[in-house]
Amino acid sequence: MRADVAFSGKLPGVERLRQQGTTFREAVSSCPLTPVSHATVFTGLQPTRHGVRHLFREQLRTDVPTLAECLRAAGYATGAVVSCPGLDAWYGINRGFDLYDYEIPLLPDGRDPLRVNDVKLRGLALKRAPVVVERASAWLAEQTRPFFLFAHFFDAHWPYEPPEDVGVPVDNPYEGEVAYSDFYLQRLLDTVQGMGTSPDSLLTVCFSDHGEDLGGWYPNDHANGRGYPYEEGHGCLLFDATQHVPLIMSGHGVPVGREVHQQVRLVDILPTVLDLLGLDTPASDGASLTEFFGGGGRSRPAYSETHFPEELAASSGYSGLSPLASVRMRDDAGARTKLVWQLGGSGVTFYDLAADPNEEHGVPMTGCPATSPVDTVVRTEPTVAAAPGPTE
Repeated sequence: MRADVAFSGKLPGVERLRQQGTTFREAVSSCPLTPVSHATVFTGLQPTRHGVRHLFREQLRTDVPTLAECLRAAGYATGAVVSCPGLDAWYGINRGFDLYDYEIPLLPDGRDPLRVNDVKLRGLALKRAPVVVERASAWLAEQTRPFFLFAHFFDAHWPYEPPEDVGVPVDNPYEGEVAYSDFYLQRLLDTVQGMGTSPDSLLTVCFSDHGEDLGGWYPNDHANGRGYPYEEGHGCLLFDATQHVPLIMSGHGVPVGREVHQQVRLVDILPTVLDLLGLDTPASDGASLTEFFGGGGRSRPAYSETHFPEELAASSGYSGLSPLASVRMRDDAGARTKLVWQLGGSGVTFYDLAADPNEEHGVPMTGCPATSPVDTVVRTEPTVAAAPGPTE
């Protein structure tokens, strides 16, 4: 889910959480890929340290503790219902969960989505939101002790074909998918409330692993005909369309109705949750966000990376794609900047996000090639190459 859509005021479920808690208006994802970003959320480490940097190439480092492992050790029941190939148990993100429901269907043509490198095709293999809520609710009904539930909705992903109209005004089919997910998020929140769980005894964290670049549906899009034809929703670029994400916390220990405008990161989620629950935090690249609850706190530098361009180059007809990294900054005066560079290359581009919020006028750094963050890309005849895929 994109941050601008999440905070549009159109989504009753999101607004419900915002009214009950604290909204971080400027949160940044570490990667525009599901497994990499979630590995950061559940370990509190950046990709360089948790080890997952590609699709089905690396698994989570075995010496890195996860949030689920920390909570299970503290006596919590731990359950997860996930809904896409990017959270397959092969990655190791399932560690620490008593239940990790990662079943997904085959693609319509019968292929295994775990062996398809096309992000659009993989979007056809998912649990729909009602199934996520049904299975999560069934697990919750069995719990008799404190619990940690991770419920993952994948509907706001290509193809944008919402199965039903949930009565929320939307501007495009993507927003229809988001509204559909939000409708079932409310169902899940109602289920938890119906269990007699008081707000003070529940901590809720709502976040998105990355956003979507819709190729022109929004002013800050860059995909397809807007200069980057190889971007298919997300994966190759580090613009705010995919890296600026929603983050909302409510409940136990969280101020009500507060907005935080300082910059934070998804890598801060794990230390914040453990801090709020009074549990020890393992070594982390993030830091607890509780310092913002009293109105203080300074913006934090936000690192992001993507190695997907090299994967796409190997499985398509595009050549000249380079993996990218970026650092997004915000100072106390409100200045916002981003530096994007090629990993293993020489291209470096600077963006003044305050003057250029749609990132249309990147400035090549002195002594670097006057090109976009990704060097010249050439489209040739497509090749067929399967993703490495999980092994037994």
